[in-house]
Amino acid sequence: MPTTTAGSLLEDCSLEMTGKDVAKLEEARSALAPGTRVNVTYLAGEDLAMRVAASRAVRDMGFVPVPHVSARRLRSQEQLEEFLGALQEVGATEEVFVVGGDPVTPEGPYEDSLAVIESGLLQRYGVRRVSVSGYPEGHPGITDPVLWQALEGKRDALAHQGLPGTVITQFGFDADAVLDYLAAVRSRGIDLPVRVGVPGPAGVKRLMTYAARFGVGTSAGIARKYGFSLTGLLGTAGPDRFLRALAAGHDPARHGVVKIHFYTFGGLKATADWIVDFRAAG
Repeated sequence: MPTTTAGSLLEDCSLEMTGKDVAKLEEARSALAPGTRVNVTYLAGEDLAMRVAASRAVRDMGFVPVPHVSARRLRSQEQLEEFLGALQEVGATEEVFVVGGDPVTPEGPYEDSLAVIESGLLQRYGVRRVSVSGYPEGHPGITDPVLWQALEGKRDALAHQGLPGTVITQFGFDADAVLDYLAAVRSRGIDLPVRVGVPGPAGVKRLMTYAARFGVGTSAGIARKYGFSLTGLLGTAGPDRFLRALAAGHDPARHGVVKIHFYTFGGLKATADWIVDFRAAG
């Protein structure tokens, strides 16, 4: 089996920021490789101007902006077109991440990310690559059969429209669950590259808060394997052990192309510095 190293998984890694994190990205700038993909989230408390300004700042710093498009938060086709048009004006529509979004009931005509992809509007505004969601540990509000059907539908829709795609997974702490998911993705004939979601270094209490919010499993055994204790909430944890376990179990023939996507939880500089240090340590 070809050897995969934890360091090689970090080649062409991507990160995530919110519209409010421009100053934090500036702080992290020197530690990030030019051309790094930086996802810009689509949060309820932010408006179009903030999202577009953040995407423009990412581009101006020499990185590749990947704005999020939250399907169920869009109130109308006009709102989607306004957003895409504004992004296009600042050169930030080369790649987007289309996600269903948090609202249980859609606020407009788009029930899910597939509906946005099938609208044909993305290409009209210059989109050339689309990322979609993956859930190695499932979704708290969606059954596994529905998740697989949705992923296969998005793969088919992207192929039909001639758009390259990527799967970005929800973060987790269990490398074995991720490897099983990757094998299942490939066994279903889904050959899209996968960016495995990984938490950046953060306080354990913060990690637990986000894990609960997104329905990520955190048993005591998995926490120990990852590198923290559920009773030691005052400590911090990084993805060192997770990445080494992922690399040790990765078989390109079985799991396909795998890269890493960091959920920074606001800690952009801490994550960027961690990446530099991890690579240096070999």
